[in-house]
Amino acid sequence: MPSIRLHNVTFAYDGRTPVLHAVELHLAAGWTGIVGANGAGKTTLLGLAAATLAPTAGAVVHDPRGATIRLCRQRVDDPGDEVLDLAAATDRQALRWLRRLELDPSQVERWRTLSAGERKRWQVAAALAAEPDVLALDEPTNHLDARSRSVVIGAIERFRGVGLIVAHDRELLDTLTATTIHVDGGTATAYTGGYSAAHAQREATLAARQSVRDRASAERKRAARTLADARRTAASADSAVSASTRIKGPRDSDGRSMGARNLAAWAAAGAGRTVTRRRRELEAAEAAVEAVPVERARGQTLELAWEPPPRRWLATLDGVTLRAGTRSLARDVRLSLARDARVHVTGDNGAGKSTLLGALLSATAIPAARLLWLPQELRADEGQALAGELAALPAAARGRVGQLAAALGMDPSRALGSGLPSPGEVRKLLIALGLARPLWLVVLDEPTNHLDLPSIERLEHALAAYPGALVLTSHDDRFARRLTTARWHVGGGRVVIDPTDPTGATGGAT
Repeated sequence: MPSIRLHNVTFAYDGRTPVLHAVELHLAAGWTGIVGANGAGKTTLLGLAAATLAPTAGAVVHDPRGATIRLCRQRVDDPGDEVLDLAAATDRQALRWLRRLELDPSQVERWRTLSAGERKRWQVAAALAAEPDVLALDEPTNHLDARSRSVVIGAIERFRGVGLIVAHDRELLDTLTATTIHVDGGTATAYTGGYSAAHAQREATLAARQSVRDRASAERKRAARTLADARRTAASADSAVSASTRIKGPRDSDGRSMGARNLAAWAAAGAGRTVTRRRRELEAAEAAVEAVPVERARGQTLELAWEPPPRRWLATLDGVTLRAGTRSLARDVRLSLARDARVHVTGDNGAGKSTLLGALLSATAIPAARLLWLPQELRADEGQALAGELAALPAAARGRVGQLAAALGMDPSRALGSGLPSPGEVRKLLIALGLARPLWLVVLDEPTNHLDLPSIERLEHALAAYPGALVLTSHDDRFARRLTTARWHVGGGRVVIDPTDPTGATGGAT
């Protein structure tokens, strides 16, 4: 059976601080999940295992040597040679994978008009068609609707080699993986089981470690108190020695004076030895505390700025046709978006959800400073553009953005200073820039894509408390259910309001 071993692996980008340090892992056949905060090194670890990155130190050993490896990256901007080869293939194996992933070769000719979910299915199909020994997937369920997600999971479940998957999809990780690697602080620790089991193990380990550190901290405080007491005693003894050496009175005998001096000196020497012993005890207690590192809590509660818009209706579509290129997705779309609307836009991949969001944004006259728009996919150079935008902000505004980014669990200066901010880090910076100003409308296209799980929960909490208009697409049903009260469904050439929604009055559709 194929396997991968990482021996004392360290990796740093361009001589910077190592992202991973002295990692030791054995990756066996079967699926292994890789989880951790954005920027912790999940994608870096995936690249090392898939041999697209070479370690700065240590070794990555593949068995068999010369193993066939395929890596599906997060981005789906271009089809790549593997997708083009699969679309052109006519052999039985290629056709089998096209059927399993429900793909039509003609789609590749209009790649730019395909939804991100459709592109992701092509990406996964091309990797599986190569029958690799190692298959590495970076967020494979991003962008997928419920049906596409089921199709992709059904396909990758058949894989029997070394499977590695970076994902924030808890249900997928619990269903698919037998081992979970948590990446944090330059380390990579393996736990048995899927995400939920591994999370419970990790929490138990962290709690036990915190308990040990708490006891060590209590001992350090006790040692500090006893050292302070010993020093006070030593100071008193030194004072007594000084007093005994003063010129004796006319009635003092030499013997009595000498005895007093000796007693004082002995007491001072004993007190000095006690101080030395107590100081060593404190040093040992401090070392015991430092020997038990604990994870510093990341993130804070997010709060969105809001001010009531001056008008009730923020956008209206009156008989609009939604198009992707020359293809018509929906005709005669009639919708009105109220200032308190909470709308979940649903539909299959390629139905036109993102196109509908774009049409709403075009129809609104909201000032840019009162609108937060987060697209489904960001440009590859977005991190560099953000660095310039942040640098141009006044100090107070820049500080506010930094606070919001920290609330999402990241250090913006570190992310931009790395030169290679992860897609999740770029996403958090864009969200922070948007939340730093009073908003009338928040429009989010798959906002949980690329975000780590703690950040998703904090963003969900903030949006639940936000009183303004919200329109989103999301394949995370739990996230959408908590945040929205109306549903607009795109499909069959139409946009319709779910008839079961009690809030249909906030918008109309035909």
